[in-house]
Amino acid sequence: MKSKDLQLAVKNKYENGDGPTKIYCDLAGVVSLRTIKLWVKMLNQTGSIDLSHSPGLPRTVRTKANISKVKYRLAQKKQISSRRLAAEINISRTSARRILREDLGCFPYKKIKQPRLTDLQKNKRVKFANRVLNHCTKNDTERWLFSDEKYFDLDGVYNVQNDRVWAVSRAEADRQGAIHQKTKFPTKVMVWLGVCAQGLTEPVIIEHETMNAERYINEVLHITLRSGNRMLGDDWTYQKDGAKPHIHKMVQKWYADHFPSFISKDRWPPNSPDLCPLDYSLWNELAESMDWHKITTKETLINEIICSVKRIEKTKILHSVHDFTIRLRQIQKNGRDYIR
Repeated sequence: MKSKDLQLAVKNKYENGDGPTKIYCDLAGVVSLRTIKLWVKMLNQTGSIDLSHSPGLPRTVRTKANISKVKYRLAQKKQISSRRLAAEINISRTSARRILREDLGCFPYKKIKQPRLTDLQKNKRVKFANRVLNHCTKNDTERWLFSDEKYFDLDGVYNVQNDRVWAVSRAEADRQGAIHQKTKFPTKVMVWLGVCAQGLTEPVIIEHETMNAERYINEVLHITLRSGNRMLGDDWTYQKDGAKPHIHKMVQKWYADHFPSFISKDRWPPNSPDLCPLDYSLWNELAESMDWHKITTKETLINEIICSVKRIEKTKILHSVHDFTIRLRQIQKNGRDYIR
């Protein structure tokens, strides 16, 4: 029996109410059950059996050879776009992406910025981590007052990757706020902030000129002392990074004369913002809690900073402080590298 005759027989039997299994039995296995089911599927979809195209799976360019080519290109050129990769191998961009994601399990990670650590700095990080973990308990580090400074300006902040506006056209997206405008020299202020397990200190707004040792003592440290004593009593430790105003000999003497305890300039590892809760967590929380639509002048910027500090959730503050010791353990484990 010819193929066309078999197809007609299957079609007639199916239209008379027979199922694939009965048709298979009636034809005594001349046509496989799998083929009969495929023909029945065609009848349901199109009303006919069309074998002008292969009945199997659609052809694919995700062959072993192409997968090997993509893998080789990645090894040779670690930074390459899917568009360029597709052009080099002569496949579609969609196929290139499917090979990258589904066959090789790759994901397109964005480049990120982080401090360049020297071997000496890495060694100091490990030494610091070992010292804290060996000599301080969790309760001890909860009585540390971490501090940092950061600039905020009228242009605000936005996330290049995540801040998206869904629209049918670029023009509509622009109308819905998809443009983040930047001025050449935006008005800005420096903010000092401290954090411990008990919460955040009041922010110190530093305007005009640059910070020096004298200003740091007069405008920041008196508030630091008051905030530390209020939140932690008379037994706490002050942390700061190695910025020049922080390590000036006049400032170091002020620490020794007024603070219950502080981390000396030789102890805190240099170039390590990944160990300060403000840097790795809370500055971002502050920026996200601010209503940037309200900010049009320096005064509104300062007011919004002060109000937003109070809006940061207590649980997030405590979690960021507890992450400090977790990060120290990561330094011990990962060979001193920067922690993201």
